[in-house]
Amino acid sequence: MPNEKVCGREEIVMEVMYKSTRSESRPVTASAAILQGLTQDGGLFVPDHIPALDKSLRELSAMSYQELAYQVMKLYLTDFTEEELRACIRRAYDEKFDTEVIAPLTQAKGAYYLELFHGATIAFKDMALSILPHLMITAAAKNHMEKEIVILTATSGDTGKAALAGFAGVKGTRIVVFYPKNGVSPIQEKQMVTQRGDNTLVVGIQGNFDDAQAGVKKMFSDRALAGELEAAGFQFSSANSINIGRLVPQIVYYVYAYAQLMASGKIAEGEKINVVVPTGNFGNILAAFYAKNMGLPIAKLICASNENKVLYDFLRTGVYDRNREFVLTSSPSMDILISSNLERLIYRIAGEDPKVNAGLMAQLGAEGKYRITEDMQAALEDFYGNYATGEECARTIRELYRDCGYVIDTHTAVAAAVYEKYRRESGDTAQTVIVSTASPFKFTRSVMNAIDAGHDRMTDFELADELSRLGNVAVPRAIQEIRTAPVIHNHVCKVEEMPQMVRDFLNL
Repeated sequence: MPNEKVCGREEIVMEVMYKSTRSESRPVTASAAILQGLTQDGGLFVPDHIPALDKSLRELSAMSYQELAYQVMKLYLTDFTEEELRACIRRAYDEKFDTEVIAPLTQAKGAYYLELFHGATIAFKDMALSILPHLMITAAAKNHMEKEIVILTATSGDTGKAALAGFAGVKGTRIVVFYPKNGVSPIQEKQMVTQRGDNTLVVGIQGNFDDAQAGVKKMFSDRALAGELEAAGFQFSSANSINIGRLVPQIVYYVYAYAQLMASGKIAEGEKINVVVPTGNFGNILAAFYAKNMGLPIAKLICASNENKVLYDFLRTGVYDRNREFVLTSSPSMDILISSNLERLIYRIAGEDPKVNAGLMAQLGAEGKYRITEDMQAALEDFYGNYATGEECARTIRELYRDCGYVIDTHTAVAAAVYEKYRRESGDTAQTVIVSTASPFKFTRSVMNAIDAGHDRMTDFELADELSRLGNVAVPRAIQEIRTAPVIHNHVCKVEEMPQMVRDFLNL
């Protein structure tokens, strides 16, 4: 039985421990799970139970983002003291964000857009990666860890820069980011390769995101490499969404979105809402699923895919099949065929049976696909999946700007286009939150071409200025900073050369 402990104002909080999705290995504390990243058997850490919200929705609706973040995260990170957790939150959600409310809602065309791009790197990854370094350093101290932490991360565009910004200069850490050399937007790449910090390394790989992610996972399970690191005083950890320290902070903004709608009188207490999430690696929508299971009144979890529609096909058929053409789209952060965080959901709908889950993951590794049972598929009834083509996304961006003067990026456009399909199919009129995952300034060419074609001769930064004029929004600081910044990282390697790049960086 999990232990109980007293926190803060004599509140009784059931301790949450973290176990593997693939074995019956001994559960670990939240801080240990954050430090380790992946489980030793290659699985993911999951909480031994999903805690219930212990504050009323009315109470939550009166809180700032920072206070609400504490109320949610304390339920999962139960071995952090109140002082430790509040300090991490205070350091994370500060003037790095360009809006005091951290995650504002904007109403446009019958839905509410939850803007998660007001952080240092203008993408939703900032919401979790602003706090992860502080959680990790605190966790290292709690666990008396003397080794230097080496953050190893694969990115489809946004995680990389957000992780670099979070960990750059943080004492006791180093960070290595691998990205698909030809699979991110020019601005995404410029953000990463201009990153300062002696403890940072950015490497483009000859392959796609799935190749980069597979290479990183292989290094995590390479015992010989782990031995080399240990001998030199290093330990791997992860800043990808596979780290539970990434997932928990993402739960917060779904609760906050609901609280904002209540506070503004848009919904009544207890009224159910729908949530639409542009989805690639499945972490962001999984956080919404966890929020729902904590008691947040969410009806449908709408999973929006681009033309790499492996998740749409899975939700429709019960078959996950990555054996298909990899499509480069205008929403590159979602160009993913192996959705790592889906494993956490599979484990749950398999009755939290690690043998069943491990068998399915083994099939995915060996054959590139697996099929879930009818009972498991029935447990996915809260989800709705669909996808949007590049043309549909462009039309969505254009029409939203024309009708409302509101500009969204290509990933948010995937979600908005899928929501329109859901609304037409279902007739559902429930209030709906569309998760806006990136600033349109990160994907200026695609956004500007959608609004008004004919800008081929303009640079991405000239397009940013034009977008600022059209949208009547200032060019974000994150874009201004990289206009003339020198390229610091110009490394490119093959997938099989990734371990050597790490060895060279660490002087092993």
